[in-house]
Amino acid sequence: MATSKSPSASEKEQFYVMAEREMEYRVELFNKLTHTCFKKYKESELNMGENSCIDRCVSKYWQVNSLVGGLLGGGRPM
Repeated sequence: MATSKSPSASEKEQFYVMAEREMEYRVELFNKLTHTCFKKYKESELNMGENSCIDRCVSKYWQVNSLVGGLLGGGRPM
């Protein structure tokens, strides 16, 4: 029968710091994407072609981000 070892206080702290950094990174990324879009498309609303272009660009970015993150984390990419 296997016993599960609960993480130490140090491991929990390390996990918390990593999660906090990841959240900061994602907020920064969102802010950069938003800033870039507002700078490029000055109108208050995007047309269908602009929406499609931005959607594809962000989708591709997240795919690559997930792949690289998986490889750097030692896990399998999603």
